[in-house]
Amino acid sequence: MVARYIIEIEDCGRRFPCPEDEGVLQAMERQGWQAIPVGCRNGGCGRCLIRVICGAFRTGLMSRRHVSEGQGAQGLALACRLYPQSDLTVRLATPHDRAATENENARGA
Repeated sequence: MVARYIIEIEDCGRRFPCPEDEGVLQAMERQGWQAIPVGCRNGGCGRCLIRVICGAFRTGLMSRRHVSEGQGAQGLALACRLYPQSDLTVRLATPHDRAATENENARGA
């Protein structure tokens, strides 16, 4: 039996169920919502960058150009490659989050 968790998008207060084997972005889209920006849906474009505020998760393969290992350890992830292991609270990436990613890429990290 697949566990299901509740995902809350802090920016808008929306909550929705997400099975542990489904990406957060896909679960959100299944609800018919567009709270998180959507791009390629396969971890390559960085458009769905979010920050996990609380909760346990794992990530699938995603471009290190958009989320470095260090940024991932700080809670940044691509929603299309984010799989919950508990209830999660997330928020959209801020301009600061995106700038930090761009700066790290410019340094060749």
